[in-house]
Amino acid sequence: MLLVKYPAVMGILNVTPDSFSDGGRYIERQAAVSHAASMIEQGADIIDVGGESTRPGSAPVSCDEELERVVPVIEAIRRISDIPISVDTSTPEVMRGAALAGATMINDVRALRMPGALDAAAETGLPVCLMHMQGEPKTMQDNPSYRDLIGEITDFFIERIAQCKQAGIAEEKLIVDPGFGFGKTLAHNLTLINRLHDFCSLGRPVLVGLSRKSTIGHVIGESHDRLMGSVAGAVMAIARGASIVRVHDVGPTVEALEFASAIIGETTTARQQKIIVK
Repeated sequence: MLLVKYPAVMGILNVTPDSFSDGGRYIERQAAVSHAASMIEQGADIIDVGGESTRPGSAPVSCDEELERVVPVIEAIRRISDIPISVDTSTPEVMRGAALAGATMINDVRALRMPGALDAAAETGLPVCLMHMQGEPKTMQDNPSYRDLIGEITDFFIERIAQCKQAGIAEEKLIVDPGFGFGKTLAHNLTLINRLHDFCSLGRPVLVGLSRKSTIGHVIGESHDRLMGSVAGAVMAIARGASIVRVHDVGPTVEALEFASAIIGETTTARQQKIIVK
């Protein structure tokens, strides 16, 4: 069960040397834990810990290295907080290790398509976010193309949800992420945000991760900070039906969503505790 404020803010904690925005900043364990504590203080509802970069052009890391990066950090965060912790991984052994260390959610950019991932996720009993990605990180941005962007991604989720159910993962435990920037052009990305409501028809919560991504720079200009574009994108995503936004800049996003939620609910009592997945 994932009980968080709604809409929920997932703070990104990349313990990698090569992630696109913050690679290398939190590779040291104490720096990672301090950053997690800072995001919790700023109002994060979930901390998402990742040990393998999936930026365009990135190469995979070994299972042992990924475990060494994420498990000690998850254990250390769990010692200071009971906040929900998501592990950003596609590797079955890392899913199991992270669950034992205290993770409460799996966030998989490959939607449990790696050999053994379905069984590993089912064994943990944790909620799972299934993300759509065309291709693999190393080549996904070479020439992404779709005949029917929304239809193809929706069909992908229908197939993955069916596979999860067959493996013993209850549909009530699943979240979907259309994969902003993962095998998508600028036009694809803008369409995804504008038509997020289409994915709500699947009956599952929608997670969106667009924080600091290149699409923002292409629209507002690379000379500008991507913070304001990221916050605007998060607000638009929630307005279009997203339940969770995955962000680098927790404090500004929380403040923006508090006010946006107050407007939508016409009440000064903004985000409320809600079960996102059971």
